[in-house]
Amino acid sequence: MGQAVTVTPADRIPFKEKLGYSLGDSAANLYWKTFEFFLAIFYTDIFGIPAAAVGFMLLVTRLGDAAADLLMGSIADRTRTRWGHFPPYLLWSALPLAVAGVLTFTTPRLGSGPKLLYAYITYGSLMLIYTAVNTPYSALMGVMTPSSVERTSISSIRFVGAFTTGLFVQYFTLRFVNYLGRGSDKRGWQLTMMLYGALAIVLLLLCFISTHERIIPPPHLHRIASSKSGLAKLLRSWPWLILVGTQVLTVSAFAIEGSASTYYFKYFLKRQDLLGLFLAANGVAYLAAVLITSYLAKQVGKKFLFIVSLLLGGPVVGFFSLARPSDIGLVFALQIVSSFMFGFKSPLVFAMFADEADHAEWQSGQRITGLVFGSAIFSTKIGMAIGGWMVGLILAHFGYAANVSQTGRSLHGIVLAMSWIPCAMVLSAAAAMTFYPLDDALMAKIEKELALRKDEIRG
Repeated sequence: MGQAVTVTPADRIPFKEKLGYSLGDSAANLYWKTFEFFLAIFYTDIFGIPAAAVGFMLLVTRLGDAAADLLMGSIADRTRTRWGHFPPYLLWSALPLAVAGVLTFTTPRLGSGPKLLYAYITYGSLMLIYTAVNTPYSALMGVMTPSSVERTSISSIRFVGAFTTGLFVQYFTLRFVNYLGRGSDKRGWQLTMMLYGALAIVLLLLCFISTHERIIPPPHLHRIASSKSGLAKLLRSWPWLILVGTQVLTVSAFAIEGSASTYYFKYFLKRQDLLGLFLAANGVAYLAAVLITSYLAKQVGKKFLFIVSLLLGGPVVGFFSLARPSDIGLVFALQIVSSFMFGFKSPLVFAMFADEADHAEWQSGQRITGLVFGSAIFSTKIGMAIGGWMVGLILAHFGYAANVSQTGRSLHGIVLAMSWIPCAMVLSAAAAMTFYPLDDALMAKIEKELALRKDEIRG
């Protein structure tokens, strides 16, 4: 259970700054939620790429991009500007991100081979630019305050912004596509991504203006490890290995279920008109959980809440296998309950990665915040890569064909991807998290000892 930890006035972050920080994840989720729910079906049903090719393309591009996260974290650690290490990337990468997003969802008239090559190039470029924004953005939370409690609060408010935007994306995206396209889904997707790109630029600039780095290691401790040596230290860290493993498993599960939901509504329920409302229910439930995550984490501890979230949410997802096409109410109820339970996980895991940055400094004397958060994004991208790849494999294995009535076998594959497959992965992650050693008591000790070290240097 949790142990009460006090926060000194000097370590508190103003709510206005926490809110400004959350806008960065709002910008990111204009893209991330689009990837999670709509990218696979965009490529198979709009752009006309076979499901197996889509799955493999998502695997290859995301694995390559995931490796770039570790490099980007190390680069950001070494960045020196008058704005600090991490905020400048919010400024520098905003416009390229918007342009790449539009190109990714543009569908030129090409043959099958050039079409797939175009998808590799545009989506791969988009993900690399996303890395240049999101890795420094995530690392910024680790240097806004030394307080683990405050970082949990910052992370919770961050995910309020993320899930509010996710709710917007999930409910309105297909409506924007239909309205802006006026009969052409291809044109609708391109214009929708122009709109999202403009919004992302504004949100990233506001985040840049609002936030500040505060943790500056003393000169003799300001030894930034190389990518290789820093990663070697992390590979010997048991808490880090557990966090990476659980993030890969949970994100893979959510990516499979999220992508499967679009096929589930189109082909199994045959109620694509309800998909936006279904995804919005997902967003509302996530948001409700995030709003109380910080409070509950103080009461029971981050680790305990994380495990309970997965143990309760996983089986609820499995119960999607019991629904019939007419059971619309049951489908919505399962989505709301499971999403509420999973909603605790996202702010907790990033707060835990911030704790690992402190743990690494406590053990080695080196501050590798960028690399730690690069690894957080790395594990997220690996999870998305595996999830996207598995969706393609599942659809292909069960005989999916785009834009036609599905066979009983292909519908069975869609239902499995919506239910028991993600359930098994989530429960595996919960089992792994039972071995996580950084509880609240140990983090209080680490914070105190790091503060004493800095006081000794100043004195």
